Amino acid sequence: MIQTISKQVTFDEFIAWYPEKSESRYELHDRTIVEMPKPTGKHSEIAGFLAAELNFIIRQQNLSYFIPKECVIKSDNDKSGYEPDLIVLDRQAITSDPRWERESIITSGNSVKLIIEVVSTNWRTDYGYKLTDYETLGIPEYWIVDYLGLGGKRYIGDPKQPTISVYSLVEDEYQVSQFRGSEVLQSPTLKDLNLTAEQVFNAGILI
Repeated sequence: MIQTISKQVTFDEFIAWYPEKSESRYELHDRTIVEMPKPTGKHSEIAGFLAAELNFIIRQQNLSYFIPKECVIKSDNDKSGYEPDLIVLDRQAITSDPRWERESIITSGNSVKLIIEVVSTNWRTDYGYKLTDYETLGIPEYWIVDYLGLGGKRYIGDPKQPTISVYSLVEDEYQVSQFRGSEVLQSPTLKDLNLTAEQVFNAGILI
């Protein structure tokens, strides 16, 4: 269950408050500090699998991208801050992001190539706050990996089923493509990525 801290704060107040070496992970949602649920084993397995696959493509193609261990993304309106499950950063563009080197904070969508969120019980945040704020920041590609089919029917259809939603920025607005089962993912950022939705849901394990 997500725990919230009722005091309303700005992004900078949130960063100053964030406890060092905390065993819990926190995000700022519309000026409210939220303690995020611990990832389940499957959630972590999928995120780790995707990080390995994306890193392989990045190295294979000699792309000037990297995947940091952790970072915080500051929303454009100063009301929210997120720690994505997986983020691909542009090694050249990040040098111009003023808070990266000192604080591991992303303030510009130009620094980001791709964000992936693996859906947990807080699916409304992934499909709501984060989708809107990532679009506003101009982040070109955003995946929502809903491996349990938890999202609302308006997002993943009826009947609900495990779905990967790939949002791509087109003329400053997200357009979505969805993938299920044996359908091969299409990524505008990593065009040679050759994975089916099912492979992601199973974290690469053949069944």
